[in-house]
Amino acid sequence: MNPLWSYFWPLFAAGLAIGAIGGLVAFRRGKTTTALAVGAALSIAGAALWHGPGGAADRFTVQVERSARATLDYYEMTRVTARLHRAPLTRRLILSGPADDFQRSELVRIMGALPGVGRARWSSGGGGVPLIVEAMIAAVAGFLTGAVLAYLVDLRRRYNAQWKW
Repeated sequence: MNPLWSYFWPLFAAGLAIGAIGGLVAFRRGKTTTALAVGAALSIAGAALWHGPGGAADRFTVQVERSARATLDYYEMTRVTARLHRAPLTRRLILSGPADDFQRSELVRIMGALPGVGRARWSSGGGGVPLIVEAMIAAVAGFLTGAVLAYLVDLRRRYNAQWKW
């Protein structure tokens, strides 16, 4: 399974559920700002818990590095190592080991195409977007989608409430 799918989909789905429930509460009670702010905070907190204590970041790292190792073994580059950039964890793959210029350029291209890898490089300089920030963005995107769906449901409820046959 694609590591991005297994990492980001549960975050988006949880944000969607929180957004739908928070939106229904917000639009029915009239306290939209408070309920939506609490829902957004819950989505962000859920993303942080999923990333760290939930172990999703560790599973993501293992999947990506295992895939990179299998690719390196397939190309018989056993002395080259591939690790995800850490501190903070990003989707950048850092390659190290002996290789000539052609091998370096091709390995960067091949490893950059692996699922879950944002970019591959031979040097460790520069970070990129931390994975936890991407997780929070996915959770907030799910939350906003759920809130919009709840708003549409509430609009339909209000529209149908005007008919008193």
